[in-house]
Amino acid sequence: MNIKKILFGTDADSNIGLVILRVFIGAALLTHGWGKLFGGLDGFAQGVAGMGIPAPRLMAFLAAFAESFGAILLALGLLTRPAAFLIVCTMGVAIFVAHGGQPFAKQEMAWLYFVPALFFLLKGGGKWSLDGLVSKRLG
Repeated sequence: MNIKKILFGTDADSNIGLVILRVFIGAALLTHGWGKLFGGLDGFAQGVAGMGIPAPRLMAFLAAFAESFGAILLALGLLTRPAAFLIVCTMGVAIFVAHGGQPFAKQEMAWLYFVPALFFLLKGGGKWSLDGLVSKRLG
């Protein structure tokens, strides 16, 4: 193995890195959304209403949907950019509305989902994603 590859990597190395990041972020976010969507939506909607967000039940559903099915799509790399957009919007509300004015320590988890989702919104799923496979097949 040469020193250049050890120090700087290769394009092939970046593909596995994107897969690891996509799958981890999607799986981790899913643990937050699934319980809201399937069993905790009423309580979550009450919290959303308490923030003064209009149509709280609908908005709670959309947030839980983004944190569940958006997370699954992100992990698979399928419709990565639309899924990431939903996650960015949801985490943006969490950062600036739910935790707005709170110290960074209270916002941190939302930022830790927001930033990678923004990355995948801009970058896409990468070569080793279902998007990459579909794109290759479509020509």
